Amino acid sequence: MTPRAAMRTTLRAAAELLAWWTALAALWLIVISAVDTLELAVGAAVAALGALAARAARRAVTGR
Repeated sequence: MTPRAAMRTTLRAAAELLAWWTALAALWLIVISAVDTLELAVGAAVAALGALAARAARRAVTGR
């Protein structure tokens, strides 16, 4: 793999993770009733774990 292709793959993975994280964090904010610092931290962490799981699941299904 050329360095340019590796960089493109890394950027695509980062963009996919960011998109999933944004969607899941927004959903978390919609669901909670009171926005507190602790709840924001927990929501961000859980959204990050969910984004990683969603990317892993997509890669498992598509094979890429």
